[in-house]
Amino acid sequence: MKLAVAALLVSSAAGFSMDMTFSLGKKKAAGKKKAPAVKVGGASPSADAWANAGPSTALPFATAPATLDGSMLGDVGFDPLGFSTVPVGPWFKGIEGRNGVPSDLTWYREAELIHGRIAQVAVVGFIAPGLFGTLPGNEWTGVDAYSYTNPLEAFSKVPGLALLQIFLFMSFLEFRRLSIIQEEGSNYMAGDLRIGQGEGRYNPFGLNYSDEQYEEKRLQELKHCRLAMVGIFGLWAQALASGEAVTDQLGAGLSVPSYAAKAGYFLPEGI
Repeated sequence: MKLAVAALLVSSAAGFSMDMTFSLGKKKAAGKKKAPAVKVGGASPSADAWANAGPSTALPFATAPATLDGSMLGDVGFDPLGFSTVPVGPWFKGIEGRNGVPSDLTWYREAELIHGRIAQVAVVGFIAPGLFGTLPGNEWTGVDAYSYTNPLEAFSKVPGLALLQIFLFMSFLEFRRLSIIQEEGSNYMAGDLRIGQGEGRYNPFGLNYSDEQYEEKRLQELKHCRLAMVGIFGLWAQALASGEAVTDQLGAGLSVPSYAAKAGYFLPEGI
């Protein structure tokens, strides 16, 4: 009896061992070899630019990202928010010419120049009506349609067709600019509307600068653009706060009050 029980236990253990071996072998055979893990990520372009940052000319106490290495005209290392380190969006990459796509910095310089030029025109529009007068109106537009010297008020008084003319002219310039970018591609020079000196360009003033003078004029325009962008924000904020034209405020600020003519105003009475 004991021998029968022992034989039964041995045979059960052997069968369990064979089942386990067969089962494990089957799972191993059915399993697929895992593909090697692909490493994703790494330092972003912005992180690389700041990791290799250098001293800033504009802000001596700060650093400039490596994207601003001083090779571009007007580059003084001023980019505290790191705009130049971020690649432009994919919609810009779609504007490709026969020579490839303009670089990221070229796009940013393009935006700086276009906004700066608009700001320069806007500054003239804020100041000129108060200094030189406004355009005459008529019965169709309204006699006083163009007589407002506060630009924020004038915008709501100008006829809609006049604003439409401005919009259509701006649209024409934008389509022309995009067509030039597509044609030039990576050779495109930021801000180039093919106006000014050069072969095949519209040059109504007959400009003919030397290479050194031309670069100096480009730098002057860039500085004026930057100044105008800061200035137009101040003009807009002041007009919004005061509700008066810029020239009216400047005139009041530069006028001499009547009491200033009194010699004894700031002196004790009787002296």
